[in-house]
Amino acid sequence: MDGAHALLLAPTAGGKTEAAFLPLLSRMTSESWKPLSVIYVCPLKALLNNLHSRLERYCAWAGRTCAVWHGDVLTAQRNRVLKELPDCLLTTPESLEAMLISTRVEHRNVFANVRVVVIDELHAFAGDDRGWHLLAVLERITRLAGHEIQRIGLSATVGNPQGLLDWMSGHCEGRRELVVIRPPANAPQPEVQVDFVGRIENAARVIAALHAGQKRLVFCDSRNRVEQLALHLRAAGIETYVSHSSLSADERGRAELAFAEGGSCVIVATSTLELGIDVGDLDRVIQIDSPSTVASFLQRIGRTGRRPGTSRNCLFLALTEESLRQSVSLVRLWQTGYVEPVQPPPHPVHLFTQQLIALLLQERALPKHDWREWIGRLPPFKEIPEDSLNAILRHLVAQGYIHEDQDMWMIGPLAESELGRRHFSDLVSVFTSPPLFEVWNGRQHVGNVEETALQREADQPAIISLGGRAWKVTNIDWKKRRLEVVPEPGAAKTRWLGTARSLRYELCQMTLSVLSTDEDYAFLSKRARTSLEAARNEYAWVRLTSPLLRVRENKVIEWWTFAGRSVNQWVCDVAREHLSVHATGDDLRVRFEAGMERVEEMIALIQKQSAATPTGESFVAKFSDLLPDKELAGLIKCRAYRASDVGQFVDKLRAVKIEK
Repeated sequence: MDGAHALLLAPTAGGKTEAAFLPLLSRMTSESWKPLSVIYVCPLKALLNNLHSRLERYCAWAGRTCAVWHGDVLTAQRNRVLKELPDCLLTTPESLEAMLISTRVEHRNVFANVRVVVIDELHAFAGDDRGWHLLAVLERITRLAGHEIQRIGLSATVGNPQGLLDWMSGHCEGRRELVVIRPPANAPQPEVQVDFVGRIENAARVIAALHAGQKRLVFCDSRNRVEQLALHLRAAGIETYVSHSSLSADERGRAELAFAEGGSCVIVATSTLELGIDVGDLDRVIQIDSPSTVASFLQRIGRTGRRPGTSRNCLFLALTEESLRQSVSLVRLWQTGYVEPVQPPPHPVHLFTQQLIALLLQERALPKHDWREWIGRLPPFKEIPEDSLNAILRHLVAQGYIHEDQDMWMIGPLAESELGRRHFSDLVSVFTSPPLFEVWNGRQHVGNVEETALQREADQPAIISLGGRAWKVTNIDWKKRRLEVVPEPGAAKTRWLGTARSLRYELCQMTLSVLSTDEDYAFLSKRARTSLEAARNEYAWVRLTSPLLRVRENKVIEWWTFAGRSVNQWVCDVAREHLSVHATGDDLRVRFEAGMERVEEMIALIQKQSAATPTGESFVAKFSDLLPDKELAGLIKCRAYRASDVGQFVDKLRAVKIEK
């Protein structure tokens, strides 16, 4: 109410939206704010759509208006928004960027009266470059408004709330307030169980047999797994709905509405339903395999237990022994009270180039030194060394991304040719996605698939799964990237590109602890307990106190670090750069093609000097090709590994002896 920058943290369904928005409505009335005064930012279009009716109703109580603006909003609706500005605009960072660079939007008029920005699911932004993009866009809107804009962040539980508040507030001068709401001490303990089922078909049988008459939300961490499970559940006669990012907005909306109003049914979803989209009162959350973080688990289990007399619950159904270990380790880590800190990616210098070009599009022409007044106060941009900054600016001018005319800058010819397609639409987003084919069944837009979905045996029709149904492709329009489909009985499988999420150091260390003990866990089913006992017997050589080296039959040496993929990739690169040793790693181990002496030499090197930091080659980011080679190399070095994980690993390694 007094204008402080604030971060509100509470469990899912804790009332964060109302806690932020209702006081703003009071101020809007008492202080006679003019439209547009409140921008409400969400990470997902579906979440915006879900919130719109609620916030529109609240605004109506005060005689105010609310509108939504994102990529699926029709042109006619956008024109109405521009003609009569609402008091509150629900939108995404990408849509704000598109408004700023559009020739159709009088951005100085649109943003002149903005007083507050509310950032929902703040943690979902802060962990990647999308968060830096949002903060940079807010810098430009602040300049247009002519005064500091109050920032209010909403988030579920995170491990570093003060750090998240400081990141959101940046260089802002206003007072900062952290508001943390925890579950009441007498709240029922969550019901968590881990089961081992072995196959996706068995998971479907368990889900079909359990909790008849109840509403169940099943999370899978891939679209392919969602589609497979939905097909099996429908074959078992279970009323099933599907939600993931490749479905059309209409398909997702129908599923969410039917699920919110239904009774005994199942919705199978990826992390798209992990955030605050309201799908009504849930009875059960079921997790196929395991999410990669405690924070994600808290979001998912928080979808249950909202009605009086009910408790939060989650049933893990592990399909493999590996996922069983991860599920058990995640639950044990959660039981310790640990939640991952949100760590914004370091040194977003590639986004500086994107923002500079976007600013030139916004202003059409800009005195060459004025960019500092627009985006130069954002901490990571302000911290770019002067020699690096000058090198980047010279590179953008020399390459033709920026055209220099005496003391003025404008968009250059290379920016026009490389980024100007479809009215610079590629410039508004900091993440990339593969080219998609639209899937149509008559006049119904089912969703989108990648080209990999069309791979098939020669002379065989392409059959895909989308929305939990099988479809036969009857026509492919390669030019328009459009598929015509008809329903097909039976099963199908769709391929989507994706990468496995690397596990954090803390979770992998808990896996080491789980395998190193005989402790029984009350949350295990009989099948899970039997499988875990077998795993412990298989890993009987594991010890908590030493880095374990094992020589396999093919003379490959394995170092079982239990440190996570980021650390193990760092170890591989140390081996390559300092000792010319080839190595590969996963979340738990590193495999070396070298003799034992060379491996011990490398471990000793890491123990003695943490400065043995390789340059890395694994980081690729959108807009990084706008950087000169030296600055790109610096970006790669900063981004190749999770620094906090590497630091913990090196510190622990110094305190132990090698055991073989």
